Amino acid sequence: MAEINLDGDHEQAVSGYLQGLQASITQALERVEAQAGGSARFLTDAWEKAAGEKLQGQGITRIMEGGAVFERAGVGFSQVRGPQLPPSATQHRPELAGAPFSAMGVSLVFHPRNPWVPTVHMNVRMISAGHAGKPAAFWFGGGMDLTPFYPFEEDAVHFHQTCHAAVAPYGPDLYPRFKKWCDEYFYLKHRDEQRGIGGIFFDDFSELGFEGGFAMLQSVGDAFLKAYLPIVERRKDVTYGERERDFQLYRRGRYVEFNLVWDRGTHFGLQSGGRTESILLSMPPLASWSYQRQDPEGTREAALLREFLVRRDWL
Repeated sequence: MAEINLDGDHEQAVSGYLQGLQASITQALERVEAQAGGSARFLTDAWEKAAGEKLQGQGITRIMEGGAVFERAGVGFSQVRGPQLPPSATQHRPELAGAPFSAMGVSLVFHPRNPWVPTVHMNVRMISAGHAGKPAAFWFGGGMDLTPFYPFEEDAVHFHQTCHAAVAPYGPDLYPRFKKWCDEYFYLKHRDEQRGIGGIFFDDFSELGFEGGFAMLQSVGDAFLKAYLPIVERRKDVTYGERERDFQLYRRGRYVEFNLVWDRGTHFGLQSGGRTESILLSMPPLASWSYQRQDPEGTREAALLREFLVRRDWL
């Protein structure tokens, strides 16, 4: 965590990049939908927190539902400020307890219709905080991770290679660190299960200074479509039936469990008085639960747990 006298130019640069990233990603998904013959498009919901609310600021939530390729896809941008950091953000920095803060970021989750296409999550953000009369502490966070239902080795390798390429210019140690961090973070402790095949994740990151950290953040954000869209193109037209759909909904239940029980971003948003609809845009449109489900050995469903939802070196 570093200190800097952040000014309007710093914040404007980050905000401008994030809004452009949101626009480029939603446009790319609409092209995928159009090419598949779908008519679904993103709805844009611009919002602003009312005067007197705990949190102040504004954002743009873009949501697409009922698509031919994407059953639900949400991309949210927010830029907010509050009177004090919530507990989820000060557990590792007690000196900032009670400090006013500002936060901005883009967060997305895509839930494809076809079970052969994996769910994906990406987030990039910057937070700054500080007590009056002192330089603001700032840090970057984010990353991306892939959650397949019917996994393919080549997809996992491609996703991790793209993540590696995004951070490699900023230090040879970053991918191994961020990959390990992702594996440890996106882990359902109550199930002893990985959420997916991982990717990269970082938080409280300021060791490269503002310019270096912001450059790395942009590299991660710009790598997202390169990491994900080739997988979508390979899998979106594969035939599936009731069995695959049933397994997809069952595994989506695990996704819901993680986001509500363990995700720091969800907790941060709810604890700080954020906009609930935007915070929960990551939820799938449908999910299911089964009591002590066990899939037969030798099936692709059983292979997911045994071969892919484990911590592996995908490079």
